[in-house]
Amino acid sequence: MENAPTTSEINSLFTNSNPDEVWAKATDIVRRINPAYDFFFAKTAFDDVVRLFRGEYPGYDSIRTLYHDLPHTLDVFLCAVRLMHGVHLSGARLADNEMTMIMMAALMHDIGYMQRHGEETGTGAQFIKSHVKRGIEFMQHYIVDQHFPPDLATPLKFIILCTDPALTISEIDFPDKRTSLLGQIVSTADLTGQMADHTYLEKLLFLYLEFKEAHFGSYQNINDLLRKTQNFYEITRQKLDGELGGIYAMLSLHFKDRFGVENNYYLEAIEKNIAYLSKVTSLDEEKHLSMWSVAELWKKQKS
Repeated sequence: MENAPTTSEINSLFTNSNPDEVWAKATDIVRRINPAYDFFFAKTAFDDVVRLFRGEYPGYDSIRTLYHDLPHTLDVFLCAVRLMHGVHLSGARLADNEMTMIMMAALMHDIGYMQRHGEETGTGAQFIKSHVKRGIEFMQHYIVDQHFPPDLATPLKFIILCTDPALTISEIDFPDKRTSLLGQIVSTADLTGQMADHTYLEKLLFLYLEFKEAHFGSYQNINDLLRKTQNFYEITRQKLDGELGGIYAMLSLHFKDRFGVENNYYLEAIEKNIAYLSKVTSLDEEKHLSMWSVAELWKKQKS
């Protein structure tokens, strides 16, 4: 049994802005599932998605959305890897091609915010309603262009669809139950990975700017979004426990294997974020932004 994590180690679970560090963490976890796993396809996709966000991928500008940025994707990716490890430990053994699809779907779930050369208006937030469809289209062309196994395309389409907030799992016509399970894993990672981020509450300021640019939602102002995020969390918990099958609980198995302590550090981090948000929204509106360390950056963005 390994030692229980220190506070610093727990904090590092949600510090995922460095691609090299994230990839190192991911490979360590995957090798716990299968030491002989071939990382070629997953690593190729990982590197290309990082290039896409940075504007280094041929034919595309950088992804400039403030909330749906590279660290967000890395958060979701690493959460998905930890979750698939927990699912594997639960007895639902994952094949190598299934792990590859989970990792690729997590990496590509938000690439629909990218802007092709010639459409570089705004930040890409204008694609909020179509970004999942655009991401699937990119993935399908990518698999052909990179000579990936063609049988990855169809299940990946359904797995990525699971991250579309406009859809429920019951509305997706999965080809089989295993693809549905993989979709539940990635969708769960998308929700828990972002809400456990230590800067999640601060980044809500940027999410509001994306919504405003896209004319999405009926938020009157940033304070309105902050208040309604508490309700969003309640709806998210219902979704996690309901249509997503409570799979998030399997994260505890990963941490038990990793640290010897059966804690769900993702759920704990989310609940801390929401508790702090409740404290913020109990104040007068003019005091809300004073609670964030990014308040000055927010003012600059707003102006």
